[in-house]
Amino acid sequence: MAEVKVKVQPPDADPVEIENRIIELCHQFPHGITDQVIQNEMPHIEAQQRAVAINRLLSMGQLDLLRSNTGLLYRIKDSQNAGKMKGSDNQEKLVYQIIEDAGNKGIWSRDIRYKSNLPLTEINKILKNLESKKLIKAVKSVAASKKKVYMLYNLQPDRSVTGGAWYSDQDFESEFVEVLNQQCFKFLQTKAETARESKQNPVIQRNSSFASSHEVWKYICELGISKVELSMEDIETILNTLIYDGKVEMTIIAAKEGTVGSVDGHMKLYRAVNPIISPTGLVRAPCGLCPVFDDCHEGGEISPSNCIYMTEWLEF
Repeated sequence: MAEVKVKVQPPDADPVEIENRIIELCHQFPHGITDQVIQNEMPHIEAQQRAVAINRLLSMGQLDLLRSNTGLLYRIKDSQNAGKMKGSDNQEKLVYQIIEDAGNKGIWSRDIRYKSNLPLTEINKILKNLESKKLIKAVKSVAASKKKVYMLYNLQPDRSVTGGAWYSDQDFESEFVEVLNQQCFKFLQTKAETARESKQNPVIQRNSSFASSHEVWKYICELGISKVELSMEDIETILNTLIYDGKVEMTIIAAKEGTVGSVDGHMKLYRAVNPIISPTGLVRAPCGLCPVFDDCHEGGEISPSNCIYMTEWLEF
């Protein structure tokens, strides 16, 4: 007698359980999941059951349907953004999502076009619409003055976009930087002179001449010479220029957790120094530090005859 094989069908899964599992996957992958991810996580669920669950979640407004270079993405809908994007079509939601992912560094319209696969004319229309709703804003970048990056309306642009305290309306504030440079050096010089006048042994004098970046930052803030709020990082940038000029030296010491001015158990200390001997004129020649030295030649776009740094050196 021939053996009869009976195919056992897996029991139908509860639709609610399928929907809950899809929501869990979306929370695990906040940037979105593909149908392949759902299939891999629920291999025993038929394609029709998955489609019914996904369509139900989309209709209830719990998921967003996005398009990417790899295909369709299902993403958990943000309850706050859901109200903002009410009435928007899928293309507008996609552009908004791309801008949101860019964070406070923003994104160029060219990159939006690449990620969305939408025509440039359609993207420009969507951007204007989102700007009119005050959902996004355009910010000029110091990296490319003629280009704008787009970010969410309520975000503060990153320093790499605005240039931080050293830029005003995309213009570098060279005079402001020079004033800060002078005042930071003056503070360290005064501290070094006070240490020398103490008439203590050389080791104590040397240690007393150091100041932390927090002390310098506090001094600059108390002077009130800056119209913008400066951070310790800003002051350390100025102090680094003084190090490059050979006017200041830095050392790093271990510091107790919670010590003012310390970062990750370390503290940067700075002190003014005087060169042992004055450098010769030849050493101060700009050619030795010129970043385009290899491209400099007579008759070229960069040449000694039109070099402003060479002119300044010769007049010195």
